[in-house]
Amino acid sequence: MNKFVDMKIEEAIVYCLASSGRGMRTEQIADMINRQRLFVRKDGNPVTSAQIYRIVCIPKFSVRLRDVLC
Repeated sequence: MNKFVDMKIEEAIVYCLASSGRGMRTEQIADMINRQRLFVRKDGNPVTSAQIYRIVCIPKFSVRLRDVLC
């Protein structure tokens, strides 16, 4: 069992960006989350780049993301 399955999707995004050490496109983030099973949707479908985009565009999350990565 993957130890990361209990991550929230926001935590999975931060993990991807922090572990890559560089900027990533939403498609790359979604691919990494799905490959490593960092987050599993309740319906079992893979995370999409559109879902990542919507989350990153939430202002309060974007501020927290800058605090973690900068």
